Amino acid sequence: MKYSFSQRLAHFFHVVSNIRPVVWIGLYICFIPIFAFIYWALPDNQFRIPEGGATNYGSWIYYSIVTLTTLGFGDYTPALPGAQAVTAIEVGIGLVVMGLFLNAVGSMKSEIDVESEIEKQKALHKAMETEKLQKSIPMVLNSLNIFLAYSYAVTTPVDKREKNDVKYDPDFLFSDLQDMFQPSGLPFDRTSLPAVERLMHCSAQTSLALDSLQQRIDLTLWPQLLEDCFSFVANFQMFSNTDFMFRNPDKIVLSDSSEISSNVEMQLADKIRNWKPEDDSTLDPNLKAVEELYNFIKENAKTAMEIETLLTEVAMKPLENN
Repeated sequence: MKYSFSQRLAHFFHVVSNIRPVVWIGLYICFIPIFAFIYWALPDNQFRIPEGGATNYGSWIYYSIVTLTTLGFGDYTPALPGAQAVTAIEVGIGLVVMGLFLNAVGSMKSEIDVESEIEKQKALHKAMETEKLQKSIPMVLNSLNIFLAYSYAVTTPVDKREKNDVKYDPDFLFSDLQDMFQPSGLPFDRTSLPAVERLMHCSAQTSLALDSLQQRIDLTLWPQLLEDCFSFVANFQMFSNTDFMFRNPDKIVLSDSSEISSNVEMQLADKIRNWKPEDDSTLDPNLKAVEELYNFIKENAKTAMEIETLLTEVAMKPLENN
């Protein structure tokens, strides 16, 4: 592809403008001893030298500085074409390099202004997103707290549940799930539905709240929060898409109080209570489903607590400091 002269010229100035001012100043200074050496090498009769003026290298350094900076004091002047040509070249180079230096300074200032404006816009964007997040925090924290409360109920045997000290234990055992078919007994749960059924319903609501948070707020400003929200939602979606017995009435009917349903629940609770780590849960589909529930609660309850911590930190910071 051929470029026109104007395009090449524009490209040249673009490249030159990106050179830092310190480079041009360095180049400018380097020309002083170079031209001083040329003047020193020329015969003395090429110049009009003032009476008593020296012709050593130091004198030509002085002349080179005066020439390059276009001061032109007139004490040393070129007399013949050779010296005049070299002097003219140095003056021209000095003007060009100084012009390029000033252009680089202007370009750098523009770059600084652009970067400053970008940072200002980033700060404004983060302030707006933080304000939106802080307004959403109470609702999300409420959903997470309810999820953790039901996780506590499902993973704690009835005889160990406390109504006034509902605190999820991340180190619960598989056998602790034995009473998950019993009502939760939580102060805010006035239904008689099994705790595990209420947990599933609460998990769906919490997942929806976190997914909505990702849609409405730019959580890339809080990478760990974004990762945790995504993890909770993804884990719930994978878990809910399985042929899980707690959602399939053909496997077990949780809300049915019939004798058959109660017997199934009691038998499964007994299997959970007596389960040993060396047992193969894949031999019993219902027990395998409970194992999946165990892993789901372990993973998502941990994530929920991390999200709680992150949101609390955001909520406690003044808006201007976020």
